[in-house]
Amino acid sequence: MPMGTLLSRRRILQAGGISAIAAGCSPTDGPSANAPEQTAPSGVRLGVSTYSYWHFTQDKYPIEDVIDHAAEVGFEGVEILHRQMKDETGAYMNDLKRRAWDLGLDLIMLSIHQDFVDPEAEKRQAAIDHTKHCIDLAHQMGIPAIRLNTGRWGTIRGFDALMASNGEEPALDGYTNEDAIGWCVDSINECVPHAAQAGVVMGLENHWGLSTNIDNLLRIHSEVASPWLGINMDTGNYVGDPYPQIEKLAPHANIVQAKTYPGGGVWYSLDLDYPRIAGILQDAGFRGYVSLEMEGNAPAEEAVVESYQILRDAFG
Repeated sequence: MPMGTLLSRRRILQAGGISAIAAGCSPTDGPSANAPEQTAPSGVRLGVSTYSYWHFTQDKYPIEDVIDHAAEVGFEGVEILHRQMKDETGAYMNDLKRRAWDLGLDLIMLSIHQDFVDPEAEKRQAAIDHTKHCIDLAHQMGIPAIRLNTGRWGTIRGFDALMASNGEEPALDGYTNEDAIGWCVDSINECVPHAAQAGVVMGLENHWGLSTNIDNLLRIHSEVASPWLGINMDTGNYVGDPYPQIEKLAPHANIVQAKTYPGGGVWYSLDLDYPRIAGILQDAGFRGYVSLEMEGNAPAEEAVVESYQILRDAFG
């Protein structure tokens, strides 16, 4: 699609005509094209994760196509899943950065996978090295943040089995969660100077394993106590009532990943009240990006448009 077409469509969508376009109607059936662009309360902007288009199937959904579609739909930013990248060559990363710039999009976060919950120092060091490497990749692409995990004990094999156990798993014999929290704090502290030098914030996510208990997450965040470690608050990764836990994390959140489940969830589905979540974030003074993670079985492009409207209605 020609660049001018993408940009003109994006202006139409941001003017409020996305519902009409999705339904095959003329944008003139919706709000006036001269209507002011909607913005979310307290400076909140909407992004989309490339993960929304690819759930670890064999064929990767090209990140270039995600960027193009995100611009069409009206998102302001794109979060890149590291494992979805075609390669790590400078030419490829520079092309992604230029493509986003040409379409008026921010690249907002590089979501990586690493694991600090391991009694073997060599394995923790490998995770530290990987984290530093990904900080460098983010810096190369002009991305201001990376997603960070705590990690898992690995005593429960497979994600389906982990979900069946409410996201929690027993510690390895001879160790406790206290050991794991200490390993996480020490490992992240090893990464802090590198992050500070590169100007890349690490966003620690409530991403199952040790961080299923958000008190563990907040304790690690507190003990590291660095401005280069923030909280990436996921709206879907909770056991039990999510809202009190969201309220607890919201004051510390730098970025939010917002789950939706069109067509039923790939692993599970939640009926999340996004107007309520938007209110919680506004009360907490949150001013960062809300990044869509569409985790449903519906076709990606259609489900992302539907999810965008859910978030836009709630946040702007």
